[in-house]
Amino acid sequence: MLRGLMLVKAGYAAALNICQQASKIKGVVDAYPVFGRFDAAVFIKGEDIQGLKKTALKILALKGVRS
Repeated sequence: MLRGLMLVKAGYAAALNICQQASKIKGVVDAYPVFGRFDAAVFIKGEDIQGLKKTALKILALKGVRS
């Protein structure tokens, strides 16, 4: 089992919504809005690197995610 951390840029208003949406995705352990250079921190897990990549791509596809 691998674990990862995604730092998401989205704008603060969108960060709350992104965290709620991300929490519903399989493979997401937790999601928090944060202050500073990034707007959200999303903790993910997967069986292998490909599993992490699939989860990451789902998060990047959420409405409001800039990068």
